Amino acid sequence: MTTRVVCYGLGPIGMGIARLACTRSGIQIVGAIDVDPQKAGRDLGELLGRSAIGVTVSVDAAGTLSRVHPDVVLHATQSSLAAVAPQLRECITAGANVISTCEELAYPWSAQPQLAADLDAAARAAGVTLLGTGVNPGYAMDALPLMLTAACAEVRAMRVLRIVDAAQRRGPLQRKIGAGLTPDEFAQRVREGAVRHVGLAESLHMIAATLGWRLDAGDDTIMPILAGRAVVTEHVSVEAGQVAGVHQIARGYIGEREVITLDLRMYVGAPDPQDTVEIDGNPPLRMTIAGGIHGDIATAAIAINTIASIRKAEPGLLSMTDVPLVHYW
Repeated sequence: MTTRVVCYGLGPIGMGIARLACTRSGIQIVGAIDVDPQKAGRDLGELLGRSAIGVTVSVDAAGTLSRVHPDVVLHATQSSLAAVAPQLRECITAGANVISTCEELAYPWSAQPQLAADLDAAARAAGVTLLGTGVNPGYAMDALPLMLTAACAEVRAMRVLRIVDAAQRRGPLQRKIGAGLTPDEFAQRVREGAVRHVGLAESLHMIAATLGWRLDAGDDTIMPILAGRAVVTEHVSVEAGQVAGVHQIARGYIGEREVITLDLRMYVGAPDPQDTVEIDGNPPLRMTIAGGIHGDIATAAIAINTIASIRKAEPGLLSMTDVPLVHYW
């Protein structure tokens, strides 16, 4: 079965998704949408450094969607759910299922319940599925740890550690984590909401809800990681003593007991990248992916690999815990 897809958003992540989609049999790209006037009017294949594929990038989202009638929209524009909600509604109105990398869409029911309810109602009415996913949130610090609990007769607590060498990641992410700022600049950007990893709270609530835990309290702390030496990447230069990145921890409590700890350390020059999950349960489990999961590659892969699952899912706004098991296909 061939799935007709539209690539909506052609920044670094969207381009990675489109590039991978071009290589998969069973996927036909029938449209591409982006607001960048330098991309509009160009063939998507040529933008990707390939031969032309006969798909012209358009700034007219509604017109493109109504013209090509996609089965699935691969949406990768912004992190803010409020900002992308009009885009998602356009896709739903066109009768398309949506896989979005919007971090706040991964589990919006706790932070934005009314918007989540509205999008769910719209998707159900249209008979389509809307899903937020990616590597984090959507996999490394929520869906993957939850999958590990399948082997447990009891789960008492969970701790997830993700260490990312941001020097290997895209430029916008390096800037989003504050690489190259002074400690004072970092603190100001945190107060403004401009420096943080978006999605950690969503992962926290996804885990709690799936395990049936009602959290009594939660917190989310953001601290700078200072460079001990100079680090130069393709996108930023960081001197010793400047900010190399962010250390963000989200915690969930039942009573006085800390039952969920999500510890993210994302900075340029991180010496020991890894993804580690520890489950206090029966039996206790510990898993480490040495070297960590490469976020940009994995986000594109998860978006593509979710296509088969979303086409089997029930209509409505879902999380990764609601769709059939996502795997390579």
